[in-house]
Amino acid sequence: MPSHIAGVASAQESSEVTTDNGAALIDQSTLPTAIEQKGSRPQADPSVLPPAATTLPETLDSLNSPPSLALPDQPDQVRIRELRPLTLAEVEQLAEVNSPSLKAVALEVQQAKSSLRAAISSWYPTLNLTANGLPQYLSSQEQFFDNTVSDVESPTTGLEEEQGDITFSEVSTANFQATLNWNLIDPARVPEISAARDSFERARDAYLIALRDLRLSVATAYYRLQQYDSQVDVSKQSVAASLLSLRYARSRFQAGVATKLEVLEAETQLARDQDGLISALNSQVRARRNLARIIDLPQDVTPTAASPSKVVGVWEPSLQESIIAAYAFREELDQFILDISINNSSANAALAAVQPVLSIFNNFSTQRLDGKQSEGSLSTSYYGWNMDNTVGLSASWNIFDGGKARADYRRKKQAAEASAYQFANERGEIRLQVEQSFYDLRANQQTIRTTSREVLSQREALRLARLRFAAGVTTQREVVDNQRDLTRAQTRHVQALSDYNITIAELRRYTGLDQVGACPPQDLPSDKAQTPESEQIQIKPSPNIPACQASLLGS
Repeated sequence: MPSHIAGVASAQESSEVTTDNGAALIDQSTLPTAIEQKGSRPQADPSVLPPAATTLPETLDSLNSPPSLALPDQPDQVRIRELRPLTLAEVEQLAEVNSPSLKAVALEVQQAKSSLRAAISSWYPTLNLTANGLPQYLSSQEQFFDNTVSDVESPTTGLEEEQGDITFSEVSTANFQATLNWNLIDPARVPEISAARDSFERARDAYLIALRDLRLSVATAYYRLQQYDSQVDVSKQSVAASLLSLRYARSRFQAGVATKLEVLEAETQLARDQDGLISALNSQVRARRNLARIIDLPQDVTPTAASPSKVVGVWEPSLQESIIAAYAFREELDQFILDISINNSSANAALAAVQPVLSIFNNFSTQRLDGKQSEGSLSTSYYGWNMDNTVGLSASWNIFDGGKARADYRRKKQAAEASAYQFANERGEIRLQVEQSFYDLRANQQTIRTTSREVLSQREALRLARLRFAAGVTTQREVVDNQRDLTRAQTRHVQALSDYNITIAELRRYTGLDQVGACPPQDLPSDKAQTPESEQIQIKPSPNIPACQASLLGS
Protein backbone atom coordinates (compact mmCIF):
# COMPACT_ATOMS: atom_id res chain seq x y z
CA MET A 1 0.00 0.00 0.00
CA PRO A 2 1.41 3.49 -0.81
CA SER A 3 2.76 5.45 2.15
CA HIS A 4 0.27 8.33 1.90
CA ILE A 5 -2.65 5.88 1.78
CA ALA A 6 -1.26 4.01 4.77
CA GLY A 7 -0.94 7.30 6.64
CA VAL A 8 -4.59 8.09 6.09
CA ALA A 9 -5.55 4.60 7.24
CA SER A 10 -3.50 4.92 10.44
CA ALA A 11 -5.06 8.30 11.16
CA GLN A 12 -8.51 6.76 10.83
CA GLU A 13 -7.58 3.89 13.14
CA SER A 14 -6.39 6.31 15.80
CA SER A 15 -9.74 8.13 15.69
CA GLU A 16 -11.87 5.06 16.33
CA VAL A 17 -14.25 4.99 19.30
CA THR A 18 -15.99 1.96 20.75
CA THR A 19 -19.74 1.82 21.33
CA ASP A 20 -21.60 -0.06 24.05
CA ASN A 21 -21.95 -3.17 21.91
CA GLY A 22 -18.23 -3.24 21.15
CA ALA A 23 -18.47 -1.94 17.56
CA ALA A 24 -15.77 0.52 16.51
CA LEU A 25 -16.97 3.82 15.03
CA ILE A 26 -14.91 6.58 13.46
CA ASP A 27 -14.99 9.99 15.12
CA GLN A 28 -15.67 12.09 12.02
CA SER A 29 -14.45 15.31 13.66
CA THR A 30 -10.89 13.96 13.95
CA LEU A 31 -10.53 12.86 10.31
CA PRO A 32 -7.82 14.73 8.37
CA THR A 33 -9.13 17.38 5.99
CA ALA A 34 -8.38 17.59 2.30
CA ILE A 35 -6.45 20.84 2.88
CA GLU A 36 -4.17 19.04 5.35
CA GLN A 37 -3.54 16.16 2.95
CA LYS A 38 -3.34 17.93 -0.38
CA GLY A 39 -2.57 21.51 0.63
CA SER A 40 -4.61 24.65 -0.02
CA ARG A 41 -3.24 24.92 -3.58
CA PRO A 42 -2.45 21.38 -4.82
CA GLN A 43 -0.27 21.05 -7.89
CA ALA A 44 -0.94 18.60 -10.73
CA ASP A 45 1.34 15.56 -10.72
CA PRO A 46 1.66 14.06 -14.21
CA SER A 47 3.81 11.23 -12.83
CA VAL A 48 0.76 9.46 -11.35
CA LEU A 49 -0.06 7.95 -14.74
CA PRO A 50 1.93 7.05 -17.86
CA PRO A 51 2.38 10.04 -20.19
CA ALA A 52 0.41 10.22 -23.40
CA ALA A 53 2.08 9.04 -26.60
CA THR A 54 3.16 11.82 -28.96
CA THR A 55 4.28 9.87 -32.04
CA LEU A 56 3.22 6.69 -33.82
CA PRO A 57 5.52 3.81 -34.77
CA GLU A 58 6.15 3.02 -38.41
CA THR A 59 3.56 0.24 -38.41
CA LEU A 60 0.84 2.74 -37.48
CA ASP A 61 2.18 5.79 -39.31
CA SER A 62 -0.44 5.45 -42.05
CA LEU A 63 -3.22 5.80 -39.45
CA ASN A 64 -2.49 9.41 -38.52
CA SER A 65 -5.61 11.50 -38.09
CA PRO A 66 -6.74 13.63 -41.05
CA PRO A 67 -6.36 17.43 -40.85
CA SER A 68 -8.69 19.02 -38.32
CA LEU A 69 -10.62 21.06 -40.90
CA ALA A 70 -10.69 18.37 -43.60
CA LEU A 71 -14.19 17.65 -44.89
CA PRO A 72 -14.75 14.97 -47.57
CA ASP A 73 -17.01 15.97 -50.46
CA GLN A 74 -16.91 12.81 -52.64
CA PRO A 75 -18.39 9.36 -51.90
CA ASP A 76 -15.09 7.66 -52.77
CA GLN A 77 -13.38 9.59 -49.99
CA VAL A 78 -15.49 7.95 -47.27
CA ARG A 79 -15.73 4.46 -48.78
CA ILE A 80 -14.10 1.86 -46.48
CA ARG A 81 -11.06 0.38 -48.20
CA GLU A 82 -9.25 -1.29 -45.30
CA LEU A 83 -10.18 -3.34 -42.23
CA ARG A 84 -7.23 -2.88 -39.89
CA PRO A 85 -6.78 -5.37 -36.99
CA LEU A 86 -5.53 -3.52 -33.89
CA THR A 87 -4.61 -4.56 -30.38
CA LEU A 88 -5.75 -2.67 -27.30
CA ALA A 89 -2.28 -1.16 -26.82
CA GLU A 90 -2.23 0.07 -30.43
CA VAL A 91 -5.70 1.54 -30.09
CA GLU A 92 -4.69 3.43 -26.93
CA GLN A 93 -1.58 4.76 -28.66
CA LEU A 94 -3.60 5.92 -31.66
CA ALA A 95 -6.14 7.64 -29.42
CA GLU A 96 -3.47 9.52 -27.47
CA VAL A 97 -1.82 10.76 -30.68
CA ASN A 98 -4.92 11.39 -32.81
CA SER A 99 -7.68 12.37 -30.38
CA PRO A 100 -8.87 15.92 -31.20
CA SER A 101 -10.52 16.31 -27.79
CA LEU A 102 -7.24 15.58 -26.00
CA LYS A 103 -5.41 18.04 -28.27
CA ALA A 104 -8.00 20.71 -27.45
CA VAL A 105 -7.54 20.17 -23.69
CA ALA A 106 -3.74 20.35 -24.13
CA LEU A 107 -4.15 23.73 -25.84
CA GLU A 108 -6.32 24.90 -22.94
CA VAL A 109 -3.37 24.17 -20.66
CA GLN A 110 -1.18 26.38 -22.86
CA GLN A 111 -3.84 29.09 -22.78
CA ALA A 112 -3.89 28.99 -18.98
CA LYS A 113 -0.09 29.18 -18.97
CA SER A 114 -0.19 32.27 -21.18
CA SER A 115 -2.78 33.83 -18.88
CA LEU A 116 -0.46 33.21 -15.93
CA ARG A 117 2.41 34.90 -17.74
CA ALA A 118 0.14 37.84 -18.52
CA ALA A 119 -0.77 38.16 -14.84
CA ILE A 120 2.89 37.97 -13.72
CA SER A 121 3.69 40.88 -16.05
CA SER A 122 1.94 43.26 -13.60
CA TRP A 123 5.10 43.11 -11.44
CA TYR A 124 7.07 44.88 -14.17
CA PRO A 125 6.95 48.52 -15.30
CA THR A 126 5.27 49.55 -18.51
CA LEU A 127 6.97 51.69 -21.17
CA ASN A 128 4.92 53.61 -23.73
CA LEU A 129 6.51 55.19 -26.79
CA THR A 130 4.64 57.81 -28.84
CA ALA A 131 5.92 59.57 -31.93
CA ASN A 132 4.08 62.25 -33.90
CA GLY A 133 5.40 63.25 -37.28
CA LEU A 134 8.52 61.35 -38.24
CA PRO A 135 8.80 63.99 -39.52
CA GLN A 136 5.78 66.18 -40.32
CA TYR A 137 5.87 69.14 -42.68
CA LEU A 138 4.06 72.44 -42.41
CA SER A 139 3.93 74.90 -45.29
CA SER A 140 2.21 78.29 -45.00
CA GLN A 141 1.82 81.51 -46.95
CA GLU A 142 0.87 84.91 -45.48
CA GLN A 143 0.17 88.36 -46.89
CA PHE A 144 -1.01 91.48 -44.99
CA PHE A 145 -2.85 94.55 -46.33
CA ASP A 146 -2.81 98.00 -44.65
CA ASN A 147 -6.01 100.09 -44.90
CA THR A 148 -5.47 103.78 -43.89
CA VAL A 149 -7.66 106.94 -44.06
CA SER A 150 -6.13 109.68 -46.23
CA ASP A 151 -6.24 113.36 -45.06
CA VAL A 152 -6.68 114.54 -48.63
CA GLU A 153 -10.02 113.66 -50.02
CA SER A 154 -9.80 111.70 -53.14
CA PRO A 155 -12.34 112.17 -55.85
CA THR A 156 -13.00 108.45 -55.72
CA THR A 157 -12.57 107.28 -52.13
CA GLY A 158 -11.23 108.32 -48.82
CA LEU A 159 -9.39 104.99 -48.20
CA GLU A 160 -5.96 103.97 -49.41
CA GLU A 161 -4.92 100.29 -49.43
CA GLU A 162 -1.26 99.37 -49.09
CA GLN A 163 -0.31 95.83 -50.24
CA GLY A 164 2.39 94.06 -48.15
CA ASP A 165 4.93 91.42 -49.17
CA ILE A 166 4.00 87.72 -49.20
CA THR A 167 5.62 85.62 -46.44
CA PHE A 168 6.44 81.97 -47.15
CA SER A 169 7.14 79.48 -44.28
CA GLU A 170 8.21 75.85 -44.37
CA VAL A 171 8.65 73.95 -41.09
CA SER A 172 9.47 70.27 -40.45
CA THR A 173 9.04 68.91 -36.92
CA ALA A 174 9.57 65.56 -35.16
CA ASN A 175 7.99 64.81 -31.76
CA PHE A 176 8.89 61.86 -29.53
CA GLN A 177 7.44 60.96 -26.11
CA ALA A 178 8.24 58.09 -23.71
CA THR A 179 6.16 57.29 -20.62
CA LEU A 180 7.42 54.88 -17.95
CA ASN A 181 4.95 53.77 -15.27
CA TRP A 182 5.45 51.29 -12.44
CA ASN A 183 2.85 50.37 -9.85
CA LEU A 184 4.75 50.21 -6.56
CA ILE A 185 1.69 49.33 -4.52
CA ASP A 186 -1.15 47.47 -6.26
CA PRO A 187 -3.46 45.49 -3.93
CA ALA A 188 -5.01 43.55 -6.85
CA ARG A 189 -1.70 42.27 -8.23
CA VAL A 190 -0.96 39.37 -5.85
CA PRO A 191 -4.51 37.89 -5.76
CA GLU A 192 -4.79 38.10 -9.56
CA ILE A 193 -1.50 36.23 -10.01
CA SER A 194 -2.58 33.66 -7.43
CA ALA A 195 -5.88 33.10 -9.23
CA ALA A 196 -4.07 32.73 -12.59
CA ARG A 197 -1.61 30.25 -11.11
CA ASP A 198 -4.45 28.16 -9.62
CA SER A 199 -6.30 28.30 -12.95
CA PHE A 200 -3.16 26.95 -14.64
CA GLU A 201 -2.96 24.07 -12.18
CA ARG A 202 -6.66 23.42 -12.67
CA ALA A 203 -6.12 23.22 -16.44
CA ARG A 204 -3.29 20.73 -15.91
CA ASP A 205 -5.62 18.63 -13.76
CA ALA A 206 -8.25 18.85 -16.51
CA TYR A 207 -5.72 17.43 -18.98
CA LEU A 208 -4.96 14.47 -16.70
CA ILE A 209 -8.70 13.88 -16.26
CA ALA A 210 -9.24 14.01 -20.03
CA LEU A 211 -6.38 11.55 -20.57
CA ARG A 212 -7.83 9.12 -18.01
CA ASP A 213 -11.31 9.45 -19.54
CA LEU A 214 -9.93 8.91 -23.04
CA ARG A 215 -8.16 5.71 -22.01
CA LEU A 216 -11.32 4.47 -20.31
CA SER A 217 -13.50 5.22 -23.34
CA VAL A 218 -10.98 3.51 -25.65
CA ALA A 219 -10.83 0.40 -23.45
CA THR A 220 -14.63 0.30 -23.15
CA ALA A 221 -15.12 0.63 -26.91
CA TYR A 222 -12.48 -2.04 -27.62
CA TYR A 223 -13.98 -4.51 -25.12
CA ARG A 224 -17.43 -3.91 -26.59
CA LEU A 225 -16.04 -4.60 -30.05
CA GLN A 226 -14.56 -7.87 -28.80
CA GLN A 227 -17.94 -8.72 -27.29
CA TYR A 228 -19.78 -8.17 -30.57
CA ASP A 229 -17.12 -10.14 -32.45
CA SER A 230 -17.74 -13.05 -30.11
CA GLN A 231 -21.48 -12.53 -30.43
CA VAL A 232 -21.17 -12.80 -34.21
CA ASP A 233 -19.31 -16.10 -33.78
CA VAL A 234 -22.02 -17.38 -31.43
CA SER A 235 -24.74 -16.33 -33.88
CA LYS A 236 -22.94 -18.06 -36.76
CA GLN A 237 -22.71 -21.25 -34.70
CA SER A 238 -26.40 -20.99 -33.93
CA VAL A 239 -27.28 -20.55 -37.59
CA ALA A 240 -25.08 -23.53 -38.52
CA ALA A 241 -26.74 -25.65 -35.84
CA SER A 242 -30.18 -24.61 -37.09
CA LEU A 243 -29.22 -25.53 -40.65
CA LEU A 244 -28.09 -28.94 -39.40
CA SER A 245 -31.34 -29.44 -37.47
CA LEU A 246 -33.35 -28.43 -40.51
CA ARG A 247 -31.42 -30.91 -42.65
CA TYR A 248 -32.18 -33.72 -40.17
CA ALA A 249 -35.84 -32.74 -39.93
CA ARG A 250 -36.31 -32.71 -43.70
CA SER A 251 -34.52 -36.04 -44.10
CA ARG A 252 -36.74 -37.63 -41.46
CA PHE A 253 -39.83 -36.05 -43.01
CA GLN A 254 -38.94 -37.41 -46.43
CA ALA A 255 -38.35 -40.83 -44.83
CA GLY A 256 -41.80 -40.66 -43.28
CA VAL A 257 -40.64 -40.82 -39.65
CA ALA A 258 -41.23 -37.12 -38.83
CA THR A 259 -44.10 -34.71 -39.25
CA LYS A 260 -44.34 -31.43 -41.12
CA LEU A 261 -44.58 -29.68 -37.75
CA GLU A 262 -40.99 -30.64 -36.89
CA VAL A 263 -39.77 -29.21 -40.19
CA LEU A 264 -41.63 -25.97 -39.52
CA GLU A 265 -40.16 -25.75 -36.01
CA ALA A 266 -36.66 -26.16 -37.47
CA GLU A 267 -37.33 -23.49 -40.08
CA THR A 268 -38.67 -21.13 -37.40
CA GLN A 269 -35.56 -21.61 -35.27
CA LEU A 270 -33.34 -21.00 -38.30
CA ALA A 271 -35.14 -17.72 -39.03
CA ARG A 272 -34.73 -16.74 -35.36
CA ASP A 273 -31.01 -17.44 -35.42
CA GLN A 274 -30.54 -15.61 -38.71
CA ASP A 275 -32.23 -12.57 -37.19
CA GLY A 276 -29.83 -12.82 -34.24
CA LEU A 277 -26.89 -12.95 -36.64
CA ILE A 278 -28.13 -9.85 -38.45
CA SER A 279 -28.43 -7.99 -35.14
CA ALA A 280 -24.95 -9.13 -34.07
CA LEU A 281 -23.41 -8.01 -37.38
CA ASN A 282 -25.12 -4.65 -37.04
CA SER A 283 -23.76 -4.18 -33.51
CA GLN A 284 -20.30 -5.22 -34.71
CA VAL A 285 -20.25 -2.63 -37.51
CA ARG A 286 -21.47 0.11 -35.18
CA ALA A 287 -18.85 -0.78 -32.57
CA ARG A 288 -16.10 -0.64 -35.20
CA ARG A 289 -17.14 2.79 -36.40
CA ASN A 290 -17.50 4.04 -32.84
CA LEU A 291 -13.92 2.97 -32.15
CA ALA A 292 -12.80 4.66 -35.37
CA ARG A 293 -14.45 7.88 -34.20
CA ILE A 294 -12.73 7.81 -30.81
CA ILE A 295 -9.23 7.26 -32.23
CA ASP A 296 -9.87 9.56 -35.23
CA LEU A 297 -8.74 7.21 -38.00
CA PRO A 298 -8.64 8.17 -41.69
CA GLN A 299 -12.03 8.22 -43.39
CA ASP A 300 -11.43 5.02 -45.39
CA VAL A 301 -10.15 2.79 -42.55
CA THR A 302 -12.21 0.73 -40.10
CA PRO A 303 -10.54 -0.89 -37.06
CA THR A 304 -11.14 -4.47 -36.01
CA ALA A 305 -10.17 -6.34 -32.84
CA ALA A 306 -6.94 -8.27 -33.35
CA SER A 307 -7.59 -10.61 -30.40
CA PRO A 308 -10.69 -12.37 -29.04
CA SER A 309 -12.32 -11.49 -25.76
CA LYS A 310 -10.68 -12.94 -22.65
CA VAL A 311 -10.27 -12.08 -18.97
CA VAL A 312 -7.59 -9.37 -18.59
CA GLY A 313 -6.67 -10.27 -15.00
CA VAL A 314 -7.65 -10.09 -11.35
CA TRP A 315 -8.15 -6.86 -9.37
CA GLU A 316 -5.85 -7.17 -6.35
CA PRO A 317 -6.62 -4.15 -4.06
CA SER A 318 -9.47 -4.46 -1.60
CA LEU A 319 -12.53 -2.21 -1.70
CA GLN A 320 -11.23 -0.03 1.14
CA GLU A 321 -7.80 0.36 -0.50
CA SER A 322 -9.47 1.24 -3.77
CA ILE A 323 -11.60 3.97 -2.14
CA ILE A 324 -8.63 5.55 -0.33
CA ALA A 325 -6.54 5.43 -3.52
CA ALA A 326 -9.35 7.16 -5.41
CA TYR A 327 -9.48 9.92 -2.78
CA ALA A 328 -5.71 10.39 -3.08
CA PHE A 329 -5.33 10.28 -6.86
CA ARG A 330 -8.50 11.80 -8.28
CA GLU A 331 -7.77 15.19 -9.81
CA GLU A 332 -11.46 16.12 -9.61
CA LEU A 333 -11.07 16.69 -5.86
CA ASP A 334 -7.97 18.81 -6.45
CA GLN A 335 -9.96 20.95 -8.85
CA PHE A 336 -12.53 21.82 -6.19
CA ILE A 337 -9.77 22.75 -3.74
CA LEU A 338 -8.28 24.98 -6.44
CA ASP A 339 -11.73 26.48 -7.04
CA ILE A 340 -11.80 27.48 -3.37
CA SER A 341 -8.40 29.13 -3.71
CA ILE A 342 -9.37 30.85 -6.99
CA ASN A 343 -12.56 32.28 -5.49
CA ASN A 344 -10.72 33.50 -2.39
CA SER A 345 -8.11 35.21 -4.56
CA SER A 346 -10.83 36.74 -6.72
CA ALA A 347 -12.52 38.03 -3.55
CA ASN A 348 -9.31 39.78 -2.47
CA ALA A 349 -8.90 41.20 -5.98
CA ALA A 350 -12.46 42.57 -5.84
CA LEU A 351 -11.74 44.23 -2.50
CA ALA A 352 -8.63 45.84 -4.00
CA ALA A 353 -10.90 48.08 -6.11
CA VAL A 354 -11.38 50.39 -3.08
CA GLN A 355 -7.74 50.33 -1.94
CA PRO A 356 -5.07 52.87 -2.91
CA VAL A 357 -2.65 52.33 -5.79
CA LEU A 358 0.76 54.05 -5.73
CA SER A 359 2.80 54.41 -8.91
CA ILE A 360 6.03 56.02 -10.00
CA PHE A 361 6.14 57.60 -13.43
CA ASN A 362 8.66 59.23 -15.75
CA ASN A 363 7.50 61.24 -18.75
CA PHE A 364 10.11 62.22 -21.31
CA SER A 365 9.38 64.24 -24.44
CA THR A 366 11.53 65.90 -27.07
CA GLN A 367 10.90 67.93 -30.22
CA ARG A 368 13.11 68.87 -33.11
CA LEU A 369 12.16 71.53 -35.70
CA ASP A 370 13.75 72.78 -38.90
CA GLY A 371 12.20 75.73 -40.74
CA LYS A 372 12.67 78.27 -43.49
CA GLN A 373 10.94 81.63 -43.86
CA SER A 374 11.10 84.10 -46.76
CA GLU A 375 9.59 87.57 -47.06
CA GLY A 376 10.20 89.42 -50.21
CA SER A 377 13.90 89.24 -50.99
CA LEU A 378 14.79 88.34 -47.40
CA SER A 379 15.10 84.62 -46.56
CA THR A 380 16.02 83.07 -43.18
CA SER A 381 16.57 79.49 -42.00
CA TYR A 382 16.38 78.19 -38.44
CA TYR A 383 16.42 74.91 -36.54
CA GLY A 384 16.29 73.77 -32.89
CA TRP A 385 15.10 71.22 -30.37
CA ASN A 386 13.66 71.02 -26.87
CA MET A 387 13.40 68.33 -24.21
CA ASP A 388 11.17 67.84 -21.15
CA ASN A 389 11.54 65.15 -18.45
CA THR A 390 9.15 64.70 -15.53
CA VAL A 391 9.56 62.20 -12.67
CA GLY A 392 7.07 61.77 -9.88
CA LEU A 393 4.69 59.64 -7.82
CA SER A 394 0.99 59.27 -8.51
CA ALA A 395 -1.71 57.78 -6.31
CA SER A 396 -5.29 56.82 -6.98
CA TRP A 397 -7.88 55.72 -4.45
CA ASN A 398 -11.49 54.91 -5.19
CA ILE A 399 -12.83 55.77 -1.75
CA PHE A 400 -16.51 55.08 -2.41
CA ASP A 401 -18.07 52.90 -5.11
CA GLY A 402 -21.55 52.39 -3.71
CA GLY A 403 -20.65 49.08 -2.04
CA LYS A 404 -19.82 47.28 -5.30
CA ALA A 405 -16.40 46.00 -4.15
CA ARG A 406 -17.82 44.63 -0.90
CA ALA A 407 -20.67 42.92 -2.75
CA ASP A 408 -18.23 41.29 -5.19
CA TYR A 409 -16.08 40.19 -2.25
CA ARG A 410 -19.03 38.50 -0.55
CA ARG A 411 -20.08 36.86 -3.82
CA LYS A 412 -16.65 35.30 -4.35
CA LYS A 413 -16.47 34.13 -0.75
CA GLN A 414 -19.86 32.49 -1.10
CA ALA A 415 -18.64 30.82 -4.29
CA ALA A 416 -15.64 29.46 -2.36
CA GLU A 417 -17.97 28.05 0.28
CA ALA A 418 -20.11 26.48 -2.46
CA SER A 419 -16.97 24.82 -3.89
CA ALA A 420 -16.40 23.21 -0.50
CA TYR A 421 -19.88 21.67 -0.62
CA GLN A 422 -19.26 20.55 -4.21
CA PHE A 423 -16.07 18.88 -2.96
CA ALA A 424 -18.14 16.90 -0.46
CA ASN A 425 -20.61 15.91 -3.18
CA GLU A 426 -17.80 14.81 -5.52
CA ARG A 427 -16.25 12.81 -2.68
CA GLY A 428 -19.49 10.85 -2.39
CA GLU A 429 -19.69 10.39 -6.16
CA ILE A 430 -16.13 9.05 -6.29
CA ARG A 431 -16.80 6.53 -3.55
CA LEU A 432 -20.03 5.44 -5.24
CA GLN A 433 -18.21 4.97 -8.56
CA VAL A 434 -15.56 2.78 -6.95
CA GLU A 435 -18.10 0.76 -4.97
CA GLN A 436 -20.38 0.20 -7.95
CA SER A 437 -17.48 -0.93 -10.15
CA PHE A 438 -16.15 -3.16 -7.37
CA TYR A 439 -19.56 -4.79 -6.82
CA ASP A 440 -20.11 -5.14 -10.57
CA LEU A 441 -16.67 -6.76 -10.85
CA ARG A 442 -17.57 -9.30 -8.17
CA ALA A 443 -20.93 -10.03 -9.79
CA ASN A 444 -19.40 -10.38 -13.26
CA GLN A 445 -16.77 -12.71 -11.85
CA GLN A 446 -19.50 -14.97 -10.49
CA THR A 447 -21.47 -14.68 -13.72
CA ILE A 448 -18.46 -15.82 -15.76
CA ARG A 449 -18.22 -18.94 -13.62
CA THR A 450 -21.94 -19.77 -13.75
CA THR A 451 -22.33 -19.07 -17.46
CA SER A 452 -19.25 -21.20 -18.24
CA ARG A 453 -20.89 -24.13 -16.45
CA GLU A 454 -24.17 -23.36 -18.19
CA VAL A 455 -22.54 -23.37 -21.63
CA LEU A 456 -20.84 -26.70 -21.00
CA SER A 457 -24.05 -28.27 -19.68
CA GLN A 458 -26.14 -26.90 -22.52
CA ARG A 459 -23.74 -28.19 -25.16
CA GLU A 460 -24.03 -31.67 -23.72
CA ALA A 461 -27.81 -31.31 -23.45
CA LEU A 462 -28.03 -30.30 -27.13
CA ARG A 463 -25.86 -33.25 -28.14
CA LEU A 464 -28.08 -35.67 -26.22
CA ALA A 465 -31.24 -34.10 -27.62
CA ARG A 466 -29.99 -34.60 -31.16
CA LEU A 467 -29.17 -38.23 -30.41
CA ARG A 468 -32.62 -38.73 -28.94
CA PHE A 469 -34.20 -37.06 -31.97
CA ALA A 470 -32.17 -39.23 -34.36
CA ALA A 471 -33.28 -42.32 -32.39
CA GLY A 472 -36.91 -41.22 -32.63
CA VAL A 473 -37.51 -40.95 -28.87
CA THR A 474 -38.10 -37.19 -28.83
CA THR A 475 -39.36 -34.41 -31.08
CA GLN A 476 -37.74 -31.50 -32.85
CA ARG A 477 -39.12 -29.20 -30.16
CA GLU A 478 -36.63 -30.53 -27.60
CA VAL A 479 -33.72 -29.93 -30.00
CA VAL A 480 -34.93 -26.40 -30.74
CA ASP A 481 -35.35 -25.56 -27.06
CA ASN A 482 -31.88 -26.83 -26.13
CA GLN A 483 -30.30 -25.02 -29.04
CA ARG A 484 -31.98 -21.75 -28.02
CA ASP A 485 -30.86 -22.22 -24.42
CA LEU A 486 -27.28 -22.81 -25.57
CA THR A 487 -27.30 -19.62 -27.63
CA ARG A 488 -28.57 -17.61 -24.68
CA ALA A 489 -25.98 -19.13 -22.35
CA GLN A 490 -23.17 -18.30 -24.77
CA THR A 491 -24.47 -14.76 -25.18
CA ARG A 492 -24.57 -14.22 -21.40
CA HIS A 493 -21.06 -15.64 -21.08
CA VAL A 494 -19.71 -13.26 -23.72
CA GLN A 495 -21.53 -10.36 -22.04
CA ALA A 496 -20.07 -11.28 -18.64
CA LEU A 497 -16.52 -11.38 -20.05
CA SER A 498 -16.90 -7.95 -21.63
CA ASP A 499 -18.52 -6.43 -18.53
CA TYR A 500 -15.76 -7.86 -16.33
CA ASN A 501 -13.00 -6.33 -18.45
CA ILE A 502 -14.82 -2.99 -18.56
CA THR A 503 -15.15 -2.89 -14.75
CA ILE A 504 -11.39 -3.57 -14.49
CA ALA A 505 -10.81 -0.57 -16.79
CA GLU A 506 -13.22 1.54 -14.69
CA LEU A 507 -11.41 0.67 -11.46
CA ARG A 508 -8.12 1.65 -13.07
CA ARG A 509 -9.64 4.96 -14.08
CA TYR A 510 -11.42 5.68 -10.80
CA THR A 511 -8.57 4.72 -8.43
CA GLY A 512 -5.41 5.52 -10.36
CA LEU A 513 -4.10 2.04 -9.50
CA ASP A 514 -2.82 -0.55 -11.96
CA GLN A 515 -2.59 -3.54 -9.64
CA VAL A 516 -4.12 -6.18 -11.90
CA GLY A 517 -2.78 -9.69 -11.49
CA ALA A 518 -2.28 -11.74 -14.64
CA CYS A 519 -4.32 -14.87 -15.16
CA PRO A 520 -2.40 -18.18 -14.86
CA PRO A 521 -1.57 -19.82 -18.22
CA GLN A 522 -4.11 -22.34 -19.47
CA ASP A 523 -3.19 -26.03 -19.56
CA LEU A 524 -4.50 -26.95 -23.01
CA PRO A 525 -4.38 -30.50 -24.43
CA SER A 526 -1.81 -31.20 -27.11
CA ASP A 527 -4.34 -32.93 -29.39
CA LYS A 528 -6.50 -30.75 -31.58
CA ALA A 529 -10.17 -30.90 -30.65
CA GLN A 530 -12.53 -32.40 -33.18
CA THR A 531 -14.58 -29.81 -35.05
CA PRO A 532 -18.32 -30.21 -34.36
CA GLU A 533 -20.47 -31.17 -37.31
CA SER A 534 -22.47 -27.94 -37.05
CA GLU A 535 -19.33 -25.83 -37.57
CA GLN A 536 -18.52 -27.63 -40.84
CA ILE A 537 -21.66 -26.27 -42.47
CA GLN A 538 -21.09 -23.22 -44.68
CA ILE A 539 -23.44 -20.32 -43.98
CA LYS A 540 -24.54 -18.56 -47.14
CA PRO A 541 -24.91 -14.76 -46.96
CA SER A 542 -28.48 -13.52 -46.77
CA PRO A 543 -29.66 -11.40 -49.74
CA ASN A 544 -30.28 -7.72 -49.01
CA ILE A 545 -33.98 -7.59 -49.90
CA PRO A 546 -35.59 -4.11 -49.84
CA ALA A 547 -37.96 -3.52 -46.93
CA CYS A 548 -41.00 -3.10 -49.20
CA GLN A 549 -40.47 -6.56 -50.70
CA ALA A 550 -39.43 -8.17 -47.41
CA SER A 551 -42.66 -7.04 -45.73
CA LEU A 552 -44.68 -9.03 -48.31
CA LEU A 553 -42.95 -12.34 -47.49
CA GLY A 554 -44.88 -12.83 -44.26
CA SER A 555 -48.24 -11.61 -45.54
